[in-house]
Amino acid sequence: MGSRSDAGLVQPCLDMLRELGIPFEVRVLSAHRQPEEVREYGLLARDRGLEVLIGAAGMAGHLPGVMASWTILPVIGLPLATSELSGMDSLLSVVQMPSGVPVATVAIGGAKNAAYLAVQILALSDGRLAEALTRHKQEMAEAVKAKDSKLQG
Repeated sequence: MGSRSDAGLVQPCLDMLRELGIPFEVRVLSAHRQPEEVREYGLLARDRGLEVLIGAAGMAGHLPGVMASWTILPVIGLPLATSELSGMDSLLSVVQMPSGVPVATVAIGGAKNAAYLAVQILALSDGRLAEALTRHKQEMAEAVKAKDSKLQG
């Protein structure tokens, strides 16, 4: 994440990763204030065994794009509503990447979906994880059905 103040907005992502049994690390790296550290993180992420990166940032929201410029790993951008523009500034910064520097982008404040997308990417090469994610999605569908049946009577 770009700032410690983003922690509360990122927490639902971390909670979902934890619930799905995905090991993760959290770093606070500012694309503007710590460009060398972001570069190093991106360059070394794959060698350290990371497989997907999630970059959460508000306002200018350049962190996911800068990370994507330094790695071949998939990067998911999580725009945060941290300014007077309610996250639109971050969304546009994250989604408007030049050709060759893709960043998969979730909704403003879509922390849970950032986690789900990361898990779906990981599940492509991990059968155990694919089965766990399939079960989790079935449980979500069943919970919605149960809620709907209560409403109907």
